Amino acid sequence: MLRSLQKRGKRYEIDMTEGPLLPKIIAFSVPLILTGILQLLYNAADVIVVGRFADGHEPLAAVSSTGSLINLLVNLFMGLSVGASVVIARCYGARDVVGMRKAEHTGMTLALFMGIGVGIFGFLMARPLLEMMGSPADVIDKATIYVKIYFLGMPANMLYNFGAATLRAVGDTRRPMIYLMISGLVNVLLNLLLVIAFHLDVEGVAIATVASQVISAALVLMCLFRTRGVTQLVLSECRVDWKSARQMIRIGLPAGLQGSLFSISNVMIQSSINSLGSVVMAGNGVACNIEGFVYVAMNAQHQADMTFASQNYGAGKYDRVKKTMWYCLGTVTVIGLSMGLLILLFGSQLMGLYNSDPDVIAAGLVRMSVILPTYFLCGLMDVMVGQLRGIGYSIMPMIVSLVGVCVYRIIWILTIFAAQTEPDAAQHVLYMSYPISWGMTFAAHMMCYQLIAKKKLKQVSGARRQND
Repeated sequence: MLRSLQKRGKRYEIDMTEGPLLPKIIAFSVPLILTGILQLLYNAADVIVVGRFADGHEPLAAVSSTGSLINLLVNLFMGLSVGASVVIARCYGARDVVGMRKAEHTGMTLALFMGIGVGIFGFLMARPLLEMMGSPADVIDKATIYVKIYFLGMPANMLYNFGAATLRAVGDTRRPMIYLMISGLVNVLLNLLLVIAFHLDVEGVAIATVASQVISAALVLMCLFRTRGVTQLVLSECRVDWKSARQMIRIGLPAGLQGSLFSISNVMIQSSINSLGSVVMAGNGVACNIEGFVYVAMNAQHQADMTFASQNYGAGKYDRVKKTMWYCLGTVTVIGLSMGLLILLFGSQLMGLYNSDPDVIAAGLVRMSVILPTYFLCGLMDVMVGQLRGIGYSIMPMIVSLVGVCVYRIIWILTIFAAQTEPDAAQHVLYMSYPISWGMTFAAHMMCYQLIAKKKLKQVSGARRQND
């Protein structure tokens, strides 16, 4: 049955269990990188349009300062899409069509209900949470409006991400890229129309973002309903299979908790940045947006490692699991260093695209000078997390990341940052917590892999040879 379905949708899929690995990793990663860039263009369009055409820097600060709060609420549930992708990829590699379809329909059903729940919570709690973050009085009203409108689109956001995770699990990274290309164009056009023609600032960019999310979700759902391949979505089969749900939760919940815990430390960092004033807030927000282009390129290697490891683990090809890790560690280092240094070289010009205020540009360059030369460490850390999740370890990387990133950064903020009295020095010291935590956590993940995961693969491979 699987071969019959594969033939119908194979031009979009990648069998990661056969053939040379590196060309397939690259073929998988390139559309994923472009997809991530398109997603970033949502926020980039928001920030650029509001920064260039809205009055004052308060709207820019409002839009750019909400990312950590949004991620805090969303990441916990988005982690389940990671679990869905791993489970589907493992079933695909093992040629288990029944298990794969149950996992897909379970994931999409959960996505709809989670999207509705998170959307309602985020809409109702937007202002209290922004107040807890210490959002300044000149920013909080506009930030609240942006967050409320953004969360109205959460069901569509969840459906798109789970649908795209299903396609990625079988190697299809091209169609999600096309769908985001279409919705991203709509986002940019609506931004310009609503902000310039209708004189809306944060309301305009938020409405444009939600509209683009609805379009991308509609396109991915249409794809899944119409396809005749292994990923076909059938409405009558959309229900929760609790065995599949438990597998997704076992892998995805720790991943979601890790993302949310990362966001907690980022919320604390954002609160610390807020204490330095709206100019630093605006500069930090623009710098984060630019750095995001490096992150999504590196994150594609994390996704590739996790998916290739999952398929080959399901197929029992454990040597390919390990080779995948080393290839992805190499590619993420090259991508992180080359892109980071290149963007830093043109940092002033890129910042100027978002905002012409020299003080905002200067504040953003402080962050970029610390983050970009060391960003590859974040990529190395994420690749190791992908490898561990791909072979079924999800709690371990969560704990390591919790201690190495979240706890460490919180301690740093409460001690070293708190001791700073000069605003310029405080800003630099605050950003130094990032590369130090990345390097420490990568080393800890690698140690865990060498001591535990590698031993497990060897044991399972030996048992398989005995059975053969």
